[in-house]
Amino acid sequence: MAHGKGTGKQSGTKMVVWGILGLLIIGLGGFGTANFGGGVTRVARVGDEDITPTAYANALQSQIRAIESQTGQDITVQQALSFGLSQQVLGQLLDQAALDNETAKIGISVGDDAVRRELLAMDAFKGFDGTFSTETYKDMLARNNLDGKTFEAGLRKDAARAILTGALATGITMPPSYGQVVVDWLGERRTISVATLTVADLETGTPIASDADIQAWYDAHPDAYTAPEARKVTYAWLTPAMLTDEVELDETALRKLYNDNITSYVQPERRLVERLVFGSEDDAKAAAERITAGETSFEDEVTTRGLDLIDVDMGDVSADDLSSAAATAVFALEGTGVVGPVMSDLGPALYRVNGTLAGTEISFEEARDDLAVEMAADAAARLIADQIETFDNDLAGGMTLEDLAEATQMELGTMDWTPESEGGIAAYTAFKDVVATLSPDDYPAIMELGDGGVFAMRLDAIVPSAVRPLDEVSDQVSADWERDAISTLLTTRAEALETDVAAGTPITELGLESESFEAITRQGNIASMPAGFIDAVFAPGLTLGGTTLIPGQGRVIIAKIDKVDAPAKTDENSAIADGYITSAAQGAAQDVIAAFSNALRLRDGVTVNEPALNAVHSQIQ
Repeated sequence: MAHGKGTGKQSGTKMVVWGILGLLIIGLGGFGTANFGGGVTRVARVGDEDITPTAYANALQSQIRAIESQTGQDITVQQALSFGLSQQVLGQLLDQAALDNETAKIGISVGDDAVRRELLAMDAFKGFDGTFSTETYKDMLARNNLDGKTFEAGLRKDAARAILTGALATGITMPPSYGQVVVDWLGERRTISVATLTVADLETGTPIASDADIQAWYDAHPDAYTAPEARKVTYAWLTPAMLTDEVELDETALRKLYNDNITSYVQPERRLVERLVFGSEDDAKAAAERITAGETSFEDEVTTRGLDLIDVDMGDVSADDLSSAAATAVFALEGTGVVGPVMSDLGPALYRVNGTLAGTEISFEEARDDLAVEMAADAAARLIADQIETFDNDLAGGMTLEDLAEATQMELGTMDWTPESEGGIAAYTAFKDVVATLSPDDYPAIMELGDGGVFAMRLDAIVPSAVRPLDEVSDQVSADWERDAISTLLTTRAEALETDVAAGTPITELGLESESFEAITRQGNIASMPAGFIDAVFAPGLTLGGTTLIPGQGRVIIAKIDKVDAPAKTDENSAIADGYITSAAQGAAQDVIAAFSNALRLRDGVTVNEPALNAVHSQIQ
């Protein structure tokens, strides 16, 4: 975050600084969410600056959530530790502590006005009118286990640290050559002529594998025909889908389910709306008159108030989402435009309508079939849940899976399971997780499936990995041999033709299908060519007049470099150069700050309380 209103250069420097240091504990997305009592006050220290258990826990949890958001998978603390995430987080906090320790030593600080400006600028604490709200501020801090004094002290430290790191990063630039090198590489243009050699162009025709060829290929490539280890299992299972035909549906209950979820079926007309609230009706009327006269626009009025459009955006709203007066005005408007002033829940306001979303209605009769499926599945799942204890007791009493299937509604099945198995019970994650680690000594027990079903199974045998008999895979072996033989013939023929092209024969005279691509760059994509075509024709060492072969998709491409041009002088290429120069300068600034932080850590000394770290890890499991 920025601290105060600085120049554009200062803001850019701060963005770099925050990116490097990974200041994870000031974003309110987890700040203050962990509390650690007891006598332990720090997990680490640099000089006189402590890293508290709470700060470390919040930073670690924030990083874990960020990775979960990116991957879509839950991550445990133990997994985070094994990934080295804890060390990364601790390293960032140690860098931050080293800088804070240094700012305290050399007396860098900021006044109350700077902290106040920073606080008032934070979007998290703004109310509906886009200005700082004391109530929102207090509520947000309370929900994150913080008090104003602690939070504002953190802002003061941030601002002081920004002054120090900003001074380190200021003035670091890179010469224009940094950007030009990238543009020269990305923007170089080549004209390429190509000829395509296919099986149809071979004088020998398509090769056919003999029995001896098949046997030799099979013997030479055993890994390609090796079956994975298989686990022979017997299982009994029951899913809601197996019982839905037995569930009696109640029409009254179906209609209640429809009414309980009516918003899924009946959507009123909605409008895309922005709202600008004024302190008085006179101010609102004056703004409306300026807009009507064409002196200003709605955007101008928003900007004049020191707001951005996102601050006044209400999204898509129905009439029920607005005050009575606002709803009447907004929904009476045909098309788009500005209406008002009218009284809103927050005071007199102008509303801009940017679009209309038509209402929709799905009747009970139209939704009934889907509701019936949902209700039947839910009822069947409850029937299964009511029987889990009985199933478990039956197995504990000595029933086999076969007995259980005979005496209940559970269905018996067997399979030779491998990691490639799919469909049926093998499609369930719960089944796959269990069968992969099942041992012959494991006692069958009832386990739940993700859809409300249950299953139990036993491991009957493990079939070791082995090469499949030739008679089972002969068709695959034959196809593999023929594919390789065709590739060899195509490559041999293409190499001979490439020699002719290199000696001066035009590609158009090879007797093959040919074409030319003009001014392509490394960022280009030619869908008709095999994967890797662009990389091949821009390969290091391949210059004007050079040739290359690109195999793929049952063919071989013979390519020749006919022309090489410098990058075009465009705004896009200029932007690429400027962007790379900026990126390189930021990277250098990061290196400078990292080196400075490391030097501070070495000079002032670092202590790490491993027991305290372990205690934090155990408490946030």
